[in-house]
Amino acid sequence: MNLKQLAELLQLSQTTVSRALNGYPEVAEPTRDRVLEAAQRHGYKPNSNARKLATGRAGSIGYVLPVGRNVDLDPHFVEFLSGLGEHALMREVDLSLTPAPRERESEAYRRIAASRSVDGVYLSSMRNDEQRIGLVRSLGIPFLAHGRALKPAEGYAFLDIDNEGAFHDATRLLLQLGHRRLAFINGDTDFTFAVHRLNGVIRAMTAHGLPFESLRHHSAAMNEENGYRLAMELFRDADPLARPTGVLSASMFSTLGIVRAFNQLGLRMPQDVSIITHDDVFPFLKPESFSVQLSTTRSSIRAAGARICERLVNIISGAESGPVAEIWPVELIVRASTGPAPADRKAGRRGTQEAAE
Repeated sequence: MNLKQLAELLQLSQTTVSRALNGYPEVAEPTRDRVLEAAQRHGYKPNSNARKLATGRAGSIGYVLPVGRNVDLDPHFVEFLSGLGEHALMREVDLSLTPAPRERESEAYRRIAASRSVDGVYLSSMRNDEQRIGLVRSLGIPFLAHGRALKPAEGYAFLDIDNEGAFHDATRLLLQLGHRRLAFINGDTDFTFAVHRLNGVIRAMTAHGLPFESLRHHSAAMNEENGYRLAMELFRDADPLARPTGVLSASMFSTLGIVRAFNQLGLRMPQDVSIITHDDVFPFLKPESFSVQLSTTRSSIRAAGARICERLVNIISGAESGPVAEIWPVELIVRASTGPAPADRKAGRRGTQEAAE
């Protein structure tokens, strides 16, 4: 079925059908839905070259992929890309990756703008003082940020999760359970998500009258090796009366290493130490699969990838306009790795014994 036949079937003009298929905002939503449903039912596939000529668009969204000796593509990016790719397939949009070392990122964006090879780009791994926002805006490239910068803090479209709120709630739970010696194995604080998470921990501690200096905070790339190394530093030679009783972890991958260290040191969860970790909902790494099921803050990074693609396509078509800030709440799920602080548990047992006597 070609465009003319589809238009005749729907008793609409070819222009209206074409605009509905390409997401133009001036087409009413009921009409757009009717056109898309008919196109799918009758197997209509637009000619990509004709569509590009008609719309003036490349039919592609882009990403500047960091490469280099000190850059690792971790599973977080792969899972995010899976969600983005699935939605791109639904919208018949291609994904274009432009590899570039970090020091030459600006050149990559200038090449993208000059070649008009993509209709828009998404930015990720947002840094505290983010330079790419001003650059792509000056180049006239439509964009959407996954995450947000500290500077500028607003004035651009982004999707983020409530990192501060998530780790505030996780810290508050540990404090309510009597934990006063806390450790936080965080992500790299060059990136804003890690700063927001640290702010959440500090806010909860301040509300409970604990100084920030009492927090054992470590910042590193989120992987098993760093989780193991930092947990060993925190617990291996520490006085049992001074070591942390509650641990916050920024990633399930860091937590793999943390739990391995606990096992080697003979520390039990939650009898000796409680832990809460962030879960990006990886299908191959589930908190229920650990020997002690992990308490988590949970938000799907794959779902975020799909939403980034959906919104970026809408920005390109004009269906979305303005600097829309979208922040997802994060769910706190309490499982077996979290319990009362050891001192509180001992005090509870003594109270029970005294009552029995």
